[in-house]
Formats: sequence, structure tokens, C-alpha cells
Amino acid sequence: MDSIGFLELSSIAGGIEIADAMLKTAQVDLIFAKASCPGKYYILTSGQVSNVEKAVQKGVYMGKGFMVASLVLPRVHPQVIKAINQSVMPEKPAAIGVMEFYSVMSSIMAADTAVKSANVDLVDLRLGTGIGGKSFVVLTGDTAAVESAVASAVRPQMGSGMLVNKIVIPNPRKELIASLY
Repeated sequence: MDSIGFLELSSIAGGIEIADAMLKTAQVDLIFAKASCPGKYYILTSGQVSNVEKAVQKGVYMGKGFMVASLVLPRVHPQVIKAINQSVMPEKPAAIGVMEFYSVMSSIMAADTAVKSANVDLVDLRLGTGIGGKSFVVLTGDTAAVESAVASAVRPQMGSGMLVNKIVIPNPRKELIASLY
């Protein structure tokens, strides 16, 4: 796997049908296809770039009336997939950075940018379920790296209206770190 494809739709029934069609159109792996808040449907696939592009094109074509957002992210960092909806305990957590977005797509792109731009580890990439459709990214590393990663990751989101908040906490209390997992 070297890329991911993501679709966000406003129809759950349509999303289920589209996920099936995407899987039949190209050789991609389904990471997840699920209903989310508030009444949206998310489809996340992975595979070779050309296959992911083909599957996403099919999904966009079928989902015209229900399409909220779509994304093909080539050469995605492996930490992004690992952190999606599952907390990953780093061996030695240090500073933490949190980036919160109104868009799942924004979080995925920010997580990939952050981990590629500085020596940080993704802790969690929470995609909209149970949090009103918002999403957030948690990462850790030394303070300078976390600050750099957060700045790099949110820069493309500035002015889009998708960024809710961003924070960096140097030397967080261990109880706070434990609560993130």
C-alpha cells in the first residue's frame, strides 16, 4: 500500500452502495466503510496509487448528489494508517500536539504532513465518529519537533475554515498522556 483514498458522503445507504462499487472497480483494500456523525458515511481504501485513483473516481461519479469530500493521498506515511481510530502508545512520549478540525479529510492530510515534516510519532487520528463529525490528530515528540510538525500541518488549512484549534503542550503530566490511550 502506498496511497489512501477517502470519501465522505451525506447518505449512508448511498455510501454502502458506493463502497461496494469502489471495491469492484479496482484492486484496493477497504480500511473501513462506516456511518458516522452527523449522518455521514466514510469510506477509506488503500492500495497502489492508480487503483486508489480509479476507485475514488468511481465513488465520486456515483456519489454526485451526496459527495461531501474526496481525497487521494499518494505515498501516505505508514503511521497515518496505524493511528486511524486507534491510539498508538509511543515508547517515550514527550510533548504532545493536538490539531482539531471540522473535516475528516483535513485531519488525514494534516497527520500525513505532520509526520513527514518532523521527527514525531502519531498517537491518534480520530475521524468523526462520536464527536459530532469533527476529527483530531494527536502526536508526540520533543517540543521543537511537535511545534514544527503542528505548524507545517495546519499551514495549508489556515483560512479554510476547517481548523478548529491547535495546541502544543511541553512536558504534559503523565496522567494526561495516559488519558489519551
